[in-house]
Amino acid sequence: MIKTTRVVLAAAHRDHDTANNTNANLAAFCQACHLNYDRPEHRRRRWRTLFLRKASGDLFRGPYQGA
Repeated sequence: MIKTTRVVLAAAHRDHDTANNTNANLAAFCQACHLNYDRPEHRRRRWRTLFLRKASGDLFRGPYQGA
């Protein structure tokens, strides 16, 4: 018996700009490859979100106390 695996393709934006939908900017990756491709951008955005959240807390409520 032959084991088959279903692979779902996802469209990735090469420059991480979701507004840029030109053919040259899109690539078809499997879901695992798409996540690996986007990992550095996800880390950067997560850092920026946490940084802005802390800055907002410092500005409006004093030094950030969250975990």
